[in-house]
Amino acid sequence: MTEHHTIAGPARGEALAADRAGARVRLALDSAPTPRWSSALTAHLAAGLTGHASVGHLRLNGVVQGADLVLEGVEPEAAEWMGPALLAAIIAANSACEDDGAAAGPRNMEQAEADRLARAVGDGARPAP
Repeated sequence: MTEHHTIAGPARGEALAADRAGARVRLALDSAPTPRWSSALTAHLAAGLTGHASVGHLRLNGVVQGADLVLEGVEPEAAEWMGPALLAAIIAANSACEDDGAAAGPRNMEQAEADRLARAVGDGARPAP
């Protein structure tokens, strides 16, 4: 199934404890991504940051937290070029998670049937009025 995410608002900065370097930068995504997309983003971001100065304190483990991207340890020297590296990683993760249904092989049911089953489960999980 195709998965595509974009940044949904302005970045927010948070100061870290006195013994930590850099700042925490949060960026909201349009929705929470799947683990597959999260892994693709993290891998592409790590590759894109390799070789840049001022990334020694950056933490990429857990960069995707719900519907937020959280970069911990962003130093002033890295702030200018980190945005384009993050954008490139988002584009690469979106590309990696494009619909590859043909590569996955035949499906066991039509999408309409899967949607019908999901509705039945969802309807049954709601309390009676």
